[in-house]
Amino acid sequence: MDRKKLLEVTELFVLDMDGTFYLDNQILDGSLEFLNQVKRLGKRFVFFTNNSSKSPETYLKKLAGMNCHISRSQMLTSGDVMIQYLKENHPGQRIYLVGTPDLEQNFQENGIALTKDMPDAVVVGFDMTLTYEKLERACTYIRNGAAFLATHPDINCPVKDGFIPDCGSICAAISLSTGRTPTYVGKPCRETVDMVLSLTGAKREQVSFVGDRLYTDVKTGVNHGAHGILVLSGETKREDLETSETIPDAVFEDLGEMAGILGELPSGQADSSRGGP
Repeated sequence: MDRKKLLEVTELFVLDMDGTFYLDNQILDGSLEFLNQVKRLGKRFVFFTNNSSKSPETYLKKLAGMNCHISRSQMLTSGDVMIQYLKENHPGQRIYLVGTPDLEQNFQENGIALTKDMPDAVVVGFDMTLTYEKLERACTYIRNGAAFLATHPDINCPVKDGFIPDCGSICAAISLSTGRTPTYVGKPCRETVDMVLSLTGAKREQVSFVGDRLYTDVKTGVNHGAHGILVLSGETKREDLETSETIPDAVFEDLGEMAGILGELPSGQADSSRGGP
């Protein structure tokens, strides 16, 4: 399927944020135009970020500051997927969370029982407030039998001047210390796709995951019956495709290039019978 045809058949775009829609605190050129073209064509979009350091409400405020105003139902994080996973697989269990105050608040507001004593499970997020005490407690609890869970496997988070260690790097330290590997639930895991489909009512074959990482964003789509679209505005460079096991369905420079191609398509009308945002 060529690039234009793929954009034409996509009914729901699941958009990554950092490195795709914006970089750090700067919106990327063409991002808002892309959303305008999606709306013009009667298609839909939701944002999904693996970055669990901030709550959905914080992201909504950040996007609003970039003149992008969306509803809560259009903003999903790996933290949301983890909350759903805990409710389904660890109901009522006590959780030790290695995460930011934002993530802690999100867990508490959704009824997750947090503890600093021996828990049933340790959950690791992208913790930009990480301390040695948190790291030590997590390792001790995991060694003593607590389940080891993590919101997402991203190794680095792109920022304006490069990259900073992400959740996957924190988990690597814990794994090296304990000999245990975590269960991830964010992109590229099946739990993420299941949640998106459940909340939006979209058909799997009409969903495209769009992002700047092959091993999370693109892999989510191509491994689970949807589509994976790579943009080169963040972490992945074109030369990385030569050695990648994950092959995207399409590659674009950025959302601006996608907007230009969408602009060539005739206007459509949204189907009011569809569920979700």
